[in-house]
Amino acid sequence: EVQLVESGGGLVQAGGSLRLSCAAFGFSFDDYAIGWFRQAPGKEPEGVSCISTRAGMTYYADSVKGRFTLSSDNAKNTVYLQMNSLQPEDTAVYYCVAGGCPKPYPGMDYWGKGTLVVVSS
Repeated sequence: EVQLVESGGGLVQAGGSLRLSCAAFGFSFDDYAIGWFRQAPGKEPEGVSCISTRAGMTYYADSVKGRFTLSSDNAKNTVYLQMNSLQPEDTAVYYCVAGGCPKPYPGMDYWGKGTLVVVSS
């Protein structure tokens, strides 16, 4: 029943911006933390940003602080990641994740299929 659908990825030049969206189905943000992981080629998944409403906590990886902003529309069960000042090292598949914040929760979390972000220099 739980489903996460990402959109907004693409190709952008260094210094540019993208806005990712994640539409969530089958649950409320009151029930699960929600946010984003990314996985670069040959690397392990990395937590980017997430929010836990119940815990009152918002997380940003050090590598994206000051550049990325997480926001949500709880009525629409949609979360966004505004990514500014993108750099080539931001290139990765970005996954929307529910139930794992700021780290995965294997067997209990939910992952979308991902959206590819490529930053050229």
